[in-house]
Amino acid sequence: MNMNTSQSSVSKKHLIAIAVVLALGGAAGAFIFQGGKSQAAAAESDGHGHDSQAKEHDEHGAETGHGDEKGHEDHKGQAGAEHGGAEDKKDGLIELSDAQIQAAAITVDTASAGHIQTALLLPGEIRLNEDRTSHVVPRLAGVVESVGVSLGQVVKKGQVLAVLASPAAAEQRSELQTAQKRLALARTTYQREKTLWEQKVSAQQDYQQAGQALSEAEVAVANAQQKLGALGLSPLSASGLNRIALRAPLDGIVIEKHLSLGEAVKEDSAVFTIADLSQVWAEINVPAKDLPFVRVGEKVTIKATAFDASATGTIAFVGALIGEQTRTAKARVVLANPQGAWRPGLFVNVAVVAEETAAPVTVSTDAVQTVAEQPVVFVKVDGGFMAQPVKLGRSDGRRTEVLQGLKAGTPYAATGSFVVKSELGKGSAEHAH
Repeated sequence: MNMNTSQSSVSKKHLIAIAVVLALGGAAGAFIFQGGKSQAAAAESDGHGHDSQAKEHDEHGAETGHGDEKGHEDHKGQAGAEHGGAEDKKDGLIELSDAQIQAAAITVDTASAGHIQTALLLPGEIRLNEDRTSHVVPRLAGVVESVGVSLGQVVKKGQVLAVLASPAAAEQRSELQTAQKRLALARTTYQREKTLWEQKVSAQQDYQQAGQALSEAEVAVANAQQKLGALGLSPLSASGLNRIALRAPLDGIVIEKHLSLGEAVKEDSAVFTIADLSQVWAEINVPAKDLPFVRVGEKVTIKATAFDASATGTIAFVGALIGEQTRTAKARVVLANPQGAWRPGLFVNVAVVAEETAAPVTVSTDAVQTVAEQPVVFVKVDGGFMAQPVKLGRSDGRRTEVLQGLKAGTPYAATGSFVVKSELGKGSAEHAH
């Protein structure tokens, strides 16, 4: 009985505790539910507010034409395209007036058909014209008594370069004088014997012997004179029999001098070298494969490698032999040198025309410029120039073939096209800023 009373008492306590817990849980759940409902209502209310504002904005946009996002973007793109086209046109046109073009020395030419020359560029060297170069030798040994010129001096033909004292010269002149005196005596004897024979006073044999002696004396004089002439000696010398005057054999410049006062020189010593530099040779080294294009009489262009100078000439000689070491043949151009600019020893490049072909559209090579790593030609339009991209073909340095991008008859900036390019660069820089 007591046990049952105790169990009943415990059960009542448990029930009361459970009821309290359930009551508290219900109150908390109601509170949470109410708070979530309030937040949802607030969120829904806020959403409806935004929707109404967006709707009002859309309606207002529809009325004004700016509310439709797609329409707004299309309108913006169209305006941007129109604006971009104007910018492109402005960027493409290099505005230059006729007065500015003239002041900048820009010449306008017309694209036209032309001939492109394919040229071989061969190495060469300026050399002395050996036909106009002379080495002065004494021909007789002697001692230098005076020197009248210096190295690099311009001399005239027959001008005295130096004077030598030579015993051999004295002997040659003495021989001539002796022969001349014998000739004079032989003439006198011959005239006397002739007169006596005509008067029949002397025998004919004496007369014939006198004639023979006269002939021998004449031969001796002629022989002595020829010896002096071969040695470059005059028959008589005002300064003495042993004096040798070395004279310039031609007009030119003393380019070598190998004697000094009091020096003993041999008969075969080249004491002076005189060269006429008004004409020089351009000697060309021609590889064997290029020999068919190098012909006598062919016009060539010669350009110096050390400085800006060029000249034209004609091939006067092509060698028949090929060098064993160089495997090249020698060709020669006779080059006029009135100003003395082509100095012997100067390296040159010689351009020989190999072939000439026609091209339908050509422009001046100076007209081609590079913009954005692409070749362009500045075409003349109203108000200035436009950069026209082109595809180039062959070029000979003067004319350049245009394969694409330009038609014959199109005006373009020839000389001074770099000025137009600089103006294009200025315009691009201003547009970038």
